[in-house]
Amino acid sequence: MAAAARVTPSLGTRVRHRVELGTIAGLTTIVRLLPVSAVRTLGGLVGRLVYYLDAFHRRIALSNLALALPSKPEAERRDVVKRVFAHFGSVLLELLKVGTLSDQEILERIDAEGEERVRQAHAKGRGVLLFTGHFGYWEVGAIALALRFQPMAVMARPLDNPHLHRVLERIRTRSGNSVIYRQGAIRKVLQELAANRGVAILIDQHLHTPDAVNVDFFSRPAATTNALAAVALRTGAPVIPAFALPLPNGRYRLVYEHAVEPPTSDSPDAVREFTQRCTDVLEMYIRRHPDLWLWMHRRWRVNA
Repeated sequence: MAAAARVTPSLGTRVRHRVELGTIAGLTTIVRLLPVSAVRTLGGLVGRLVYYLDAFHRRIALSNLALALPSKPEAERRDVVKRVFAHFGSVLLELLKVGTLSDQEILERIDAEGEERVRQAHAKGRGVLLFTGHFGYWEVGAIALALRFQPMAVMARPLDNPHLHRVLERIRTRSGNSVIYRQGAIRKVLQELAANRGVAILIDQHLHTPDAVNVDFFSRPAATTNALAAVALRTGAPVIPAFALPLPNGRYRLVYEHAVEPPTSDSPDAVREFTQRCTDVLEMYIRRHPDLWLWMHRRWRVNA
């Protein structure tokens, strides 16, 4: 079968991509001159500005919060969403800042909890599957883990803007990590695990694909990737929840939880059950820190 022809972006798209690249280049120049604590403050201001300008994503976030946390008063939910926008403004600017720092400068800003769990998992020789969501500072967490322990692979989708894609990939790989994209992803994941390396997967986005599994997420059905559970059951690789939380003064706390126990071998729906167990851990962290998760994503497509 002939390969599909590459679609040439329209002039408007190409112009938009260049403008976005110029914006990121300008922000990088600014954050390079500022301490991380000031970058976090600036990012928060940018995020709050976007909250007022981006009515579309503001409505999605407020709707999602009303579905997931209906007991919270409306005023409290609105305050959470403001803080969510502020947080993700900081996430963007701090990631750009991290791309300008040396390894030592990054390590000086990191506290870690539960690293022994990752080491014990690697000691089994089957590789390690780490999972998280668009929560906290997940990109910084992946970079820091490579510096504190060893490089790993992260699963991701390419950005629509090829210029920003190259910028993000350069930052993601600056500490030795590699990126696995959809084409041939499972084969590459299995290769990494066979070499006793780590692979990080995000499990909090809606999936349209037939192999998605429906699990309960905030008591509502959510189509979720089955890749984490399917690969773990196939290989026996330990599954470690990993989270990167903000600390004062532009610092970060990396948390590696106890490995999620797989279901018993006689479970009639082991992949779904394992995915549910992992989702439950992520939900627990989001409930603790609702202002650190990406509520602007349409996670519950049927109901939201």
